Amino acid sequence: MSDRKGVIAAGNMLVDHVHQIVHWPEPGWLTEITRSERSTGGAPLNVLLTLAKMHTGLPLQAVGLIGEDHDGDYVMAMLEQYHVNRQHVHRTSFAPTSMTQVMTDPSGQRTFFHSPGANRLLDLPAFDNLDSNMKIFHLGYLLLLDSLDLPDADYGTRSARLLAQMQRQGYQTSLDLVSRQGDPRYRPLVMPALPWLDYLVINELEAGEFSGQAMRKADHTPDVEAIGEVARQLLDAGVRQRVVIHCPEGAFGIEPDTSGIWVPSITLKQEEIVGSVGAGDAFCAGLLYGCHESWSLNNSILLAHACARASLLCANAIDGAKTLAELTLDIHDSR
Repeated sequence: MSDRKGVIAAGNMLVDHVHQIVHWPEPGWLTEITRSERSTGGAPLNVLLTLAKMHTGLPLQAVGLIGEDHDGDYVMAMLEQYHVNRQHVHRTSFAPTSMTQVMTDPSGQRTFFHSPGANRLLDLPAFDNLDSNMKIFHLGYLLLLDSLDLPDADYGTRSARLLAQMQRQGYQTSLDLVSRQGDPRYRPLVMPALPWLDYLVINELEAGEFSGQAMRKADHTPDVEAIGEVARQLLDAGVRQRVVIHCPEGAFGIEPDTSGIWVPSITLKQEEIVGSVGAGDAFCAGLLYGCHESWSLNNSILLAHACARASLLCANAIDGAKTLAELTLDIHDSR
């Protein structure tokens, strides 16, 4: 494993059409769009392009399925621009490239209108013959990959089969979920994957949906004790190395045979937040870099917070990403 280097990120590939709106309207009423832009979206693209813009020199590879359309051309062009291996990004004429219309209000809160498109067709054969010299395999997002979310007689789900396959091939495996309120599939889809994971990186909304527990107190502040309890449950259910649950105020991380740590985030004033569409994936990118480099859990989370903070300063998921040197300086200045 010490000779392996690089990150493969696979799963939901899409294009975000990000709109700044004056306010969220009542049903049937109009609101003004003040700014629109296009960017890549989804776990693999956001993680890989954030890592690419960190200028760490890590080899990066994308795995996914996109349509034969203009949005698909845009995805391929972005991967080429940032020197991400796109050999395993396949194209199909049977579905369009996945797309999300993202509405961002003045507070930075965003609402997603999602068209799954080609992501529904991504399946196990797409993961054959990946680069065996790479170190980490990251998959996102469960609950939005219809073919991989299907049941499997031996592993529970096809995504669990995939993660088991990747782990047996020597990759360290990582998983992220989608924030989807009221979806009863959280436990049925997540539990089979846990024994085949090295890292699980989710937010407090997903942790609450998985566990059925409230992750915030009556005053809306994070319930660190409850978050930590869910993180321990996930670790006990099979995750091998690290479980990290993050929210705007901080992140709780835990490793085997430890009690876990709460690391507060780098705070921003509300008026500084431009958009939060890619903050979770930016956090994940920073954490995975720390894992790749065998950093301590605390330092890995600090870098993840710095990546998320940089993302919050821009409307889309990528433009705010900084170099590792700039992020390190941000961490130092925040202390």
